[in-house]
Amino acid sequence: MNTELDERDVRIFFAIADRETDNTEVLHEQTGIPKSTVHYRLQNLKEEGIITNDLYELDLDEVGLGLTVISEVWAEFGEGYHERVGEQLAEIEGVNQVYFTMGDTDFIVIGRLASRDMVERLVEDYESIDEINRTSSKFVISTSKTSEGIGTLRDYDQESFLEVHGLSDEAE
Repeated sequence: MNTELDERDVRIFFAIADRETDNTEVLHEQTGIPKSTVHYRLQNLKEEGIITNDLYELDLDEVGLGLTVISEVWAEFGEGYHERVGEQLAEIEGVNQVYFTMGDTDFIVIGRLASRDMVERLVEDYESIDEINRTSSKFVISTSKTSEGIGTLRDYDQESFLEVHGLSDEAE
């Protein structure tokens, strides 16, 4: 799978992000790309694995996962430790994102949790991993911005995105 995106694909992605739908009529209205072309391209992007789901994004606060915890994790250095520890962190209930980082901190872990009890279990689960030396966790008080899934594209200018991918912005 080494599919190259073109300008129409990018326009369709940005329309999905902007309108929060994959309805071909809506995407046609937004992009000017014929409905049949939109449908065909969406099917191909799904078959190629570029589109991985049907965009069922959730408001995590509304489904009861309103506590966001951001944790810094320091682990014992050793060959392959980042893979071992990263995998163990990823298996902890409530952990949604694990990043192996450069600098003083080995990992940044983000979890969306339902209660303080879950936070306590999260910290206990960190402590149960032998290679972890220390953690520092923070509660998020309020969120100014979060972008996930296709909605992440709202954080970029379409022209910049096209430029980064070496695509022209020529009209179809």
